[in-house]
Amino acid sequence: MDTEFADVIGHDVTTITCLCGNTVSKEGLIQANSQGVPVYAGNDSPVPAGLAAWPDDEDLYTLCPACGRVYHDTIIEATGTAPVSFQVDVTAGPVAEAIRVHWELNS
Repeated sequence: MDTEFADVIGHDVTTITCLCGNTVSKEGLIQANSQGVPVYAGNDSPVPAGLAAWPDDEDLYTLCPACGRVYHDTIIEATGTAPVSFQVDVTAGPVAEAIRVHWELNS
């Protein structure tokens, strides 16, 4: 399978336009870990149930909650391109629950 690429402006992960058309200003994009699980960006402990802890190595990904495509922030920042790293199921399971928790905390 050929690698899919999202549109991105410069080397800025906040400018991704996912292949499904979602952007930060539409349905939003979420910082995630290397499994595609949304991470908790707050400084408060403990991490809310359902979310992943902020990675110690700060190896972050960007998850599109609309379609489940996941982009590796390091690649975007280094190359200015946004290849799809992998895709997760956003309709059920732990990723869907983490997305729900993320939006509740950020609404």
